[in-house]
Amino acid sequence: MKTDTIFYRLFQSFPSIFFELINRAPEAATNYEFTSREVKQLSFRLDGLFLPKTNQPNQPLYLVEVQFQPDPSLYYRIFAELFLYLKQYQPPHPWQIVVIYPSRSIEREQTLHFGNLLNLNQVRRIYLDELREGESSLGVEVVKLVIEPEETAGERARRLIAQARQQLTDEAIQRDLIDLIETIIVYKLPKKSREEIATMLGLTSELKKTRFYQEVLEEGKEEGKQENKLETIPRLLPLGLSLEQIAQALDLPLEVVQQTAQSTRSKITSVDEQNIAVFNRLLNSQPSLFSPEDRNELVELIAPLPDQSNLLYLTLSEWYEKHPEILKAQLTMLDELFGDSFSQEKVSGSTEGKVIPPINSANKQTLLNSIQQS
Repeated sequence: MKTDTIFYRLFQSFPSIFFELINRAPEAATNYEFTSREVKQLSFRLDGLFLPKTNQPNQPLYLVEVQFQPDPSLYYRIFAELFLYLKQYQPPHPWQIVVIYPSRSIEREQTLHFGNLLNLNQVRRIYLDELREGESSLGVEVVKLVIEPEETAGERARRLIAQARQQLTDEAIQRDLIDLIETIIVYKLPKKSREEIATMLGLTSELKKTRFYQEVLEEGKEEGKQENKLETIPRLLPLGLSLEQIAQALDLPLEVVQQTAQSTRSKITSVDEQNIAVFNRLLNSQPSLFSPEDRNELVELIAPLPDQSNLLYLTLSEWYEKHPEILKAQLTMLDELFGDSFSQEKVSGSTEGKVIPPINSANKQTLLNSIQQS
């Protein structure tokens, strides 16, 4: 499960939840922006920063780290990044570090070098399993859903959705929070389709009310031509609708929808697999691009994933888009192997008319082996 992505999206959409976690009034979020900062000379980025919007020195800046895997080098990296950031930017604010763990068992303190620093008031460590049950706000309860066992996650999510509908009067905020709850369940249960999860959470009818679904469906109906309806099918598939529902909505024979869906999925899978293979080649041919921290982070992201090319590639693409030099090298290798036109079309999943050169395939285990050996 990509916990860092979930938490950063949560803090971006609902910054008040972070301040509730650190026992500050949620209204304090209005004085902050959640952002990132690059330390240029070392080419790394602090992805989780709450920076005050004003220069008032009584407002601290917060460096936030989400850590769900044991990492003996974590505090070496955090304090190195913090002090280099302070040296480069010299912000007019005191600093605080907040590390979020699922439990104490994950933490590796390294007290020999950081014992005194970890005891400072400026360092906060939050263990989600120690947050008191039933005494937290709705936002904090959503955070705790991340560590809920798979067996009970659906039931807890349904309770939170009901609570959101009851407590949140702003429909846009309510919808955003429910979407976030659904996203957490999608990550926790990767083998279930979007429709299965929507049914589990009682959101099936709401899925059809989303603006994206309505716009895409309306386009298909307005055009009226079968060719345009066929082009609409790939845009409805990511919503998790069944093929029967798509056929009914577009007034098409089920067999036609099945053939189009199979062709679309094959193309997307082919492109995902090619990108994974190229990334694996990059690991082997240019190992100097990947720092030890990069490799540790990749292992943490990849190891829990099922061996499915679409989920594996989605995780990789989100990761290396945060690493510009690696992204540039990936695109360069794609161009060299497949040509510029292929690299431009990889997002859409179209490989029609392209001659794909032979390249060794790669799966999750192959990638993990390359990461550890590079």
